[in-house]
Amino acid sequence: MKTDTIAAISTAMNSSGIGIIRISGEEAFEIADKMYYSKSGKKLSDMPSHTIQYGFIKDGEEVIDEVLVMLMHAPRSFTAEDTVEINCHGGVYAMKRILELAVKSGARYAQPGEFTKRAFLNGRIDLSQAEAVIDVIQAKNEYALKSSVSQLRGSVLKVIKELRGKIIYEIAFIESALDDPEHISLDGYPDELEKKMQEMKKRISELIASSENGKRIKEGIKTVIVGKPNAGKSSLLNLLLGEERAIVTDIAGTTRDTLEEQITIHGISLNIIDTAGIRDTSDTVEKIGVEKAKNYIQDADLILYVVDSATELDENDEQIIRMIENRKAIILLNKIDLESVTTEEMMKEKIDKPVIPVSAKEEAGLEVLEKTIKDLFYEGKISFNDEIYITNMRQKKALENALESLCQVEESIQAGMPEDFFSIDLMNAYEELGSITGESVGDDLVNEIFGRFCMGK
Repeated sequence: MKTDTIAAISTAMNSSGIGIIRISGEEAFEIADKMYYSKSGKKLSDMPSHTIQYGFIKDGEEVIDEVLVMLMHAPRSFTAEDTVEINCHGGVYAMKRILELAVKSGARYAQPGEFTKRAFLNGRIDLSQAEAVIDVIQAKNEYALKSSVSQLRGSVLKVIKELRGKIIYEIAFIESALDDPEHISLDGYPDELEKKMQEMKKRISELIASSENGKRIKEGIKTVIVGKPNAGKSSLLNLLLGEERAIVTDIAGTTRDTLEEQITIHGISLNIIDTAGIRDTSDTVEKIGVEKAKNYIQDADLILYVVDSATELDENDEQIIRMIENRKAIILLNKIDLESVTTEEMMKEKIDKPVIPVSAKEEAGLEVLEKTIKDLFYEGKISFNDEIYITNMRQKKALENALESLCQVEESIQAGMPEDFFSIDLMNAYEELGSITGESVGDDLVNEIFGRFCMGK
């Protein structure tokens, strides 16, 4: 079936050194030939695949730009279609002129994500790899990029294919035995199937559990800075950011509302929220800020509790300690450049959390803090060569549904139900896992997923 040939600008729409206009489809070379001119007079359609040709893009007699053109014959391209990529100078006007000329020559404007959608529809990549493409583009830190590249190379596809292969084998065995009971016996099979269910459930549960770290890898760790007024919370935020983002004064209660920023520490993204100092106050505005700080504590992935080591602990500190007892938290004993009144040992007696002496003024203790954050969340053992992290919530939901179906199989076995009941839930699990790789999804979902992509990708 013949499909439209599509074209789009595949680089950012701003002034840059190079701009790329991508053309993909059965008429890609024919369309490019109408625009391209070289001194040799040779056509791009006569040139070998995976070569780069030098020449000019012309609209009639008008030369628009001097270009390098990359040629890729199907199926050896990203879309598995004939593809031409025109590398021009990165001026916005020049790129628009070349794209408009491509459309005038027979292409149509590509929709957002349509190149990747074609790669999926043409079997070049599966749906989990397609979703990894946008994750690569949006990666904000080293670990997010490594995780996305791992998925792009098929790490999720591989484990899902293994699970689906095992499930479809059991379905086929049950159906065959029910159709031909004289030659295929189901004696003892339920016990055997139950063992296999436990193994598959364990693997799926591991993937679901990885989504918590996967979410943090992709979106960042929601980190809340708390402490009583004037403990140095805003100074710490400024130090972590490397700029004067928060107002710092000696007046207690300067920070009355939350301030949100994102930083990256050793490849880990922290979404940091600086909160108002927690204390009893009659000031209406400050009281609202304190309540917001308390709410943020409940939702945080990580709490950085800043303690003023130059002062004694008071009822405000005691209140904060009670609030963070059962949360992931790090105690930052600030102002160690001054004479200490509250010590590291005193804090450890109060609460069983890591305590790190720091000085926002002298920029001391940050390296220990960075290492502690990494150890606290990843136990110092991140390895994207061996581990798979589910970073996509759609995939997580499909895994949860598949797990539920396998649990139903176990319940049917334990209840002594007929074997054809097993097949129904096994098939549900098979279909749910298939939705992760795109082997059992509808057009609406496909369109929704690719509609989130940027133009030209």
